Amino acid sequence: MNDLIFRQVRILDGSGGAEFIGDVGVSDGRINEVGTVTQGLAAKGREIRAPGSILCPGLIDTHAHDDGAFFRHPGMQFKLSQGVTTVVSGNCGFSAIPADPSKDSVAASGGILAGLEGEFTDLDGYYAAALARKPAINNMMLVGHNTVRSLVMGDNKGIPSDSEMQQMQQHVSHALAQGACGFSSGLIYRPGRYSDTAEVTELAKMAAPFDALYTTHMRNEGDRLLEAVEESLQIARDSGVHLHISHHKAAGKSNWGKVRESLQRVDAALSAGQPVTLDVYPYTAGSGRMIEYFNLDRVSEELAGVVRIASCKAFRHYEGRMLVDIAAAENTSLTDLVIKILTAPFGDRTLCIHFIIDEADVETNLAHADMMVGSDGIPDLRGKPHPRLFGTFPRVLGYYVRERGVLSLPEAVRRMTSLSAKTFGLSERGEIKPGYWADLLLFKPDEVIDQATYDEPKTEAAGIDMVVVNGQVALEAGQHLGVGGGQMLRYRRAPFGHSV
Repeated sequence: MNDLIFRQVRILDGSGGAEFIGDVGVSDGRINEVGTVTQGLAAKGREIRAPGSILCPGLIDTHAHDDGAFFRHPGMQFKLSQGVTTVVSGNCGFSAIPADPSKDSVAASGGILAGLEGEFTDLDGYYAAALARKPAINNMMLVGHNTVRSLVMGDNKGIPSDSEMQQMQQHVSHALAQGACGFSSGLIYRPGRYSDTAEVTELAKMAAPFDALYTTHMRNEGDRLLEAVEESLQIARDSGVHLHISHHKAAGKSNWGKVRESLQRVDAALSAGQPVTLDVYPYTAGSGRMIEYFNLDRVSEELAGVVRIASCKAFRHYEGRMLVDIAAAENTSLTDLVIKILTAPFGDRTLCIHFIIDEADVETNLAHADMMVGSDGIPDLRGKPHPRLFGTFPRVLGYYVRERGVLSLPEAVRRMTSLSAKTFGLSERGEIKPGYWADLLLFKPDEVIDQATYDEPKTEAAGIDMVVVNGQVALEAGQHLGVGGGQMLRYRRAPFGHSV
């Protein structure tokens, strides 16, 4: 018997094939029948008819920083409202695990991991603690280089000793054994920036026995983008693992257009047999810890000129404003303003938005074969976060598919479902297929669009009818139902706590 039946809906099954009209039955958290439903409806079951709407697999955010959000915001409204049913967390080298409960992991990450609670030390412990909050969506984890290095080496900028390297390798391997999908790095951030290629390679090698990934926020995404791509390719080749390049971009006006050459190098590696994938966010602004982008001894006023404050504990009245406007209002220089913000109490946790990307490059990325989508949203809901936190996926479906025609709807759905599931080892997800977990999205293709803006970033999308997570209706007609049906996922294995 079916708990849920969708009748005569337009189905995009996630394979990339054309849509077809049919039924989908859901039973015990999984997809039971596709095409024509023959089994009946359970006593408390429900039948849904939505002519004109499309049913597809739940969307997968390949680049999230939601490690702490599963504790602070277990309803995960900012993801669920987009149709996202699964995220991959632990990106850019910052992960909730491994952890030492006696240390402040939030401080080490500059606030990116804010919200973490509990006495856990490893992935199993984190997953158990996160599940206790009854999360709305599913979570897959990476183990992060910055986190591991901080735990073992503290603030030491030097090369790890043999003992330190062995400890770091053990931490990475332990997380992978418990189900992490790969090892992530953030080589623009501290302490990752202090590491050399050899160190990262030795740690990435831990992923090889698990056939897992090396995902990277590369060492440079601006003037030295092409060198950073080559370093990433070399690390993956020498460690024998699949490379995934996070939020591919060419930062800074002088570098706009370089993504074409960067993608050519990726294509050359693919032609040579090296496994490489990428993701992108569909915006012309990035966001992150402001302290990472400025040298306080030589502040770049050119960069400061395109920076907007997202979250600033010391100066809440700066949030949502451009630095140039604040400086003009206070009759001060951009240099002095940047120093004032970053040297204030908790200044190192200030989050900013920087307008550094060319729109043409965004479209070049989205048009590239197998380019996945990742929000890269930082779930600090105070202040004015980047609108990508609430708008990434509807923006692709509405603006780049329907309005710009950069890619077709079936292809966009494939990139955000089955391709992502296969790449990140999300077992039995990403397709509408009998036996697969029932993560589903019902949306209006002619209406779906992001409504989050830089001024009003916490605005939910339009055109999302219903989201189903593991067989339970989690969102309907804009209402978050709080069913808490999310799972903690393990790479190419059953979810945490499940044997089959």
